[in-house]
Amino acid sequence: MENGERPDCGVCAAVDVHYLRTGGARAAAVLAANAAFAHVLAERTAVVARVPPYQPGEFYLRELPPLHAVLDDLSGLGLLVVDGYVDLDPGGRPGLGAYAHAEFGIPVIGVAKSRFRTATHAVPVVRGSSGRPLFVTAAGMPAADAADLVRRMTGRYRLPDALRRADTLARTGAPAATTTGRSPTDPPRRAERPCTARRAGRGAA
Repeated sequence: MENGERPDCGVCAAVDVHYLRTGGARAAAVLAANAAFAHVLAERTAVVARVPPYQPGEFYLRELPPLHAVLDDLSGLGLLVVDGYVDLDPGGRPGLGAYAHAEFGIPVIGVAKSRFRTATHAVPVVRGSSGRPLFVTAAGMPAADAADLVRRMTGRYRLPDALRRADTLARTGAPAATTTGRSPTDPPRRAERPCTARRAGRGAA
């Protein structure tokens, strides 16, 4: 595996969700042709007017509708990178990433900034000059491969640039349009689709 790429992965998306004071949520996605996120194809945001209230242990019920809003019209989506955990313990107790894997049917990498007590299986990844690791979990691909991809993702800081940008977009919204950062050959407000995704089974781990 070189340069953070995953063969046949299709479009890679780094996503984040920010909850609005109005009771809604804004999701953001940074799209790239490979898992290094070295060349961003597009940036997009989508707002969901209302999301369910927070319920302990059911955070995914709030997070999934905005993710669907920002991703559902994309073709060739092959890899999703989320801020958080895929699963919360070695027994597979699902976190956001596991639910996203079941919903979208593609490999999901979870990149968490803080250690979760029961997630002893998470792979620590140190990036940049920070001595503090990120904690990587995955569904639809081996955790060791996911950790290697995160280690190679573009950016000099602890958190990869794609996730940093998704966080900023989710908080502030896209500067002008729903989809930005297109190459000159992209059709208007459409993300480029460079290859066909190799989709995992919807219930696969």
